[in-house]
Amino acid sequence: MKPAEGSTVIGKSVVIRGELSGEEDLYIDGDIEGTITLKESALTIGPNARVRADISVRDVTVFGHLTGNVQATGRVDLRQSAIVNGDILAGRLSIEESAILKGSVELKSNSEGKSKSATPAATHAAPVESGAPLFTQPQA
Repeated sequence: MKPAEGSTVIGKSVVIRGELSGEEDLYIDGDIEGTITLKESALTIGPNARVRADISVRDVTVFGHLTGNVQATGRVDLRQSAIVNGDILAGRLSIEESAILKGSVELKSNSEGKSKSATPAATHAAPVESGAPLFTQPQA
């Protein structure tokens, strides 16, 4: 995995404790603990990363380990090597096969600010755990 051109890079030997905020795309491959706020930018959590933080971003792509809640106005992508423990609130969500997510998911419409759920009273989806099938075949 290579950082996108123009991204700020936090390398795998870097350890940061505290608050990260900014207005440019960020690629993390190190060890981060705290909060990450990139309201108008994209975050990539690289394959070597260990992030323990609540995250507020436009878009996030996860290849590594993330423990914390995610709020994304755009898209959350969990790649096959991702391990995520936390709740996700996003406009869109993509989960590759073999990615692990333990937490709840709520999808929001960007234009209306309303939840995309089957029932208006529902605030969170049921937790999804590794190995649990998302869909089952109907019995004949």
